[in-house]
Amino acid sequence: MTSLADAIRSPELFPHALNVAGNAVKFIRLSRADYESASFLDERVLGPQTSFSLVPWPDVTAAIEAAALAETCHFIFHIGHVGSTLISRLLGDHPATFALREPLILRTLAKTTGEPGGAPAESAEGHSARLRNSLKLLSRTFDPDQVAVVKATSFVSEIAADLMARPSAPKALLMLVSPESYIATILGGANSRREAALLTPGRAARLRKRLGHQDWQTESLSEGETLALGWACEMTGLAQAARVAPEHVLRMDFDAFLLDPAPQLFSALRHFGIATTAAEVARILNGPIRFRYSKGPEHAYDAQLRREVLAAARADHGAEIRRGLAWLERAAVHHKDIRAAWAFAAGPGP
Repeated sequence: MTSLADAIRSPELFPHALNVAGNAVKFIRLSRADYESASFLDERVLGPQTSFSLVPWPDVTAAIEAAALAETCHFIFHIGHVGSTLISRLLGDHPATFALREPLILRTLAKTTGEPGGAPAESAEGHSARLRNSLKLLSRTFDPDQVAVVKATSFVSEIAADLMARPSAPKALLMLVSPESYIATILGGANSRREAALLTPGRAARLRKRLGHQDWQTESLSEGETLALGWACEMTGLAQAARVAPEHVLRMDFDAFLLDPAPQLFSALRHFGIATTAAEVARILNGPIRFRYSKGPEHAYDAQLRREVLAAARADHGAEIRRGLAWLERAAVHHKDIRAAWAFAAGPGP
């Protein structure tokens, strides 16, 4: 019979969920093809036939130690709706990249320490051990020469600075767009508008925690203003991570990527230590991934369609976009972290 230590060496045994209160990990089995097709490694990866095993945390820890797993994974952090799933899929099309998209276990660990109201259920030492061993599990690859690149859920950026400070010295791709483009993107889709409304209270609480105080009431904000608040929340997290390890982060503006994708994809691969060629990048970009909706590959989606959606949003919601930008300008006057985030989003000066 295969021991847990032997089985845990392969990413085929995937740590789908962490039950902190129950002190156990739920493992499921995923093939290489399962990883490649999954847009999200959370509840959405489960099917009616998915079987799982619940393993006590002490047994998981012992197996990780026996297997001598190392923490070597890198990250994609982002502000949401900025093409991070597409970039993850494009990077994953290179044979030397093992791409994991939004593992639930990392989201759980972020919520237990980073999200206001999500009080830690254990000591700082216990949380540190869980994070260390979870990252070791997320670092496993099918091939020995592959690099694991974990695309986090947007609010995992709440602990991005902590992750970038880890002894393993991970690299990260930080994905963003300008506040104007972000607000227009959200206003351009009914589903994204509903999602943003649900996220607003949590984002306001997270931003308050980061800034140390709050001088606005979300109930009094217009839709465009709440979207600007959301941009500020997520971008201050990315800017903080960049300050912790500036030499280990690569900034990518998704709108700029769409205008000239080849050099930016090449740079992203090289940033993660993946040797590549212009011909390999061209093969990836000319394949089907770039022309499908990354979260639902059954649907066509490309840069031209994005431009059309943004143009329609600007025409229909111009007043709300202007309200949001005005709110952000006022907030930046009073909060240096928001000013720094805006400067980081704008990119290096001439």
